[in-house]
This record gives sequence, C-alpha cells and structure tokens, in this order.
Amino acid sequence: MNIRYEVADKVATITLNRPEVANAQNAALLDELDAAWRRAADDDEVAVILLRAEGKHFSAGHDLKGDSSGPRPDKITLEMLYATESRRYLEYSLRWRNVPKPSIAAVQGRCIAGGLLLCWPCDLIIAADDAQFSDPVVLMGIGGVEYHGHTWELGPRKAKEILFTAQSVSGVEAERLGMVNKVVPRAELDTQALALAHRIAKMPAFGLRQAKRAVNQTLDIQGFYAAIQSVFDIHQTGHGNALSVNGYPILVDLEEMKHSNR
Repeated sequence: MNIRYEVADKVATITLNRPEVANAQNAALLDELDAAWRRAADDDEVAVILLRAEGKHFSAGHDLKGDSSGPRPDKITLEMLYATESRRYLEYSLRWRNVPKPSIAAVQGRCIAGGLLLCWPCDLIIAADDAQFSDPVVLMGIGGVEYHGHTWELGPRKAKEILFTAQSVSGVEAERLGMVNKVVPRAELDTQALALAHRIAKMPAFGLRQAKRAVNQTLDIQGFYAAIQSVFDIHQTGHGNALSVNGYPILVDLEEMKHSNR
C-alpha cells in the first residue's frame, strides 16, 4: 500500500508508505492519499487529521523516474500536462487545505518540491530537527511547484531566494519564518505531533471548524486563492517552454535533488 490509514482517539493518521523511494509521489499514491483525506473528512469520529511519512524522508516530491501522473502517452502535450496537474496537484492540494477539520503535517528529512504540496495544505506543521524544505524546479526550467504557496509561507524575499538558488530551508529557519509551528528532535516527531493532535481533538468540533474557516477566509480575501490559481498557469508556461525547446521531459536526477543543498 502507498498509504496507511488508521483512526484512534478521534485522530485520523495518514501515513505515506513508500520509504524505499523517499515517499516519491506516483499517481497511485496521490489518488490513495486524496481518498484518505476524503475518508477522514467524512468520518464524524475524526476530529483531527495527522499526515506523516515512513522512512528517512517526508517526500522527495513527484516521482520523476517513475509514474507520477499515470500511464505516459506516446506524445506529451501541454494540454495533457495541464489537465493532469490541475487534478492531482492543484485540485488535491486545495481540497486538503479546505477540509473543515484541523490538520497537522509531521515532516522529517527532505521535503522536496511536490512534498510541499502535501505539507503546505495542512493547518500546522511540526518539523523534525533534520527537516529540509526545498523547491529546486527552476533547475527544470519551471518557476516553482504547482501549488505556489511560497510567498505566503516564507515571505517574498525568502521565496525568491529558495527558488533562485535551489537551496533548502531548515526546519529551524522555517520556524523562524512562520512556515513551521515547532521543531522537535527527530526521535520525538511522531509522539509530539500526536500529542498536539490529541490536544486539539478535545476542543469543540464546530469551534475548530469555524476558527479554520476564519483564518482561511482571511487569507483568501487577501488574495491567496486567486494567486494560487494564477500562478498555476505560470507554472504551465514552464512546461510549454520545455516542450518547445526539448520535446520534454527535462528531468533532474531525483537523487541529486534529494541530497542537493545548492
């Protein structure tokens, strides 16, 4: 299974379960993950959703060496890329963000590019002290991942820095910038994230729902939703350029991206 799902004490724990490839996201994993989010959202016994990952790394992003978007056609077109990414990347991430229940991401090791599309939609992020967040897709001729939360999560200057340089942001720095709520020792990540989930689960469900809606609605009034939609189209111009210049795909070696801190 690409995803494990369990419920205990009003907390639904969703676990990414491809540690042998650093939880790289193929089509099956993303579809199973979306199904798990929907299941938790619809379950009245679930008050809080906890997203975690098996293995050394949270996620190496989209599976560039395998099947990240389904069976590959004989000819890759911008229309095909747009349709696929609209659904599995943009639509999924926005839906998870708007689930009317508090969600927590527990992040360890590398969280690269598409990995951000999994943790950024969560309401809270607890990071291990070995966590590193990055989006090196400028190396592929693309201006950032599909769910472009960079400016909102990091501020404009730091967002530009990590995109321009392909450098990673540590959990400690991410906490200072407000992207991460708390940094904990790697050995304590799961226990502390679960303890936070249990604490939140004791709060009145309707109050939690309204509090989440209030904050998300404020961000949307400030332009979050419109910006995410608009920048998704900018992302697609990167694909268009790659198709016209090289016929696609431009692939950066996954292991290089995983370990690079340039």
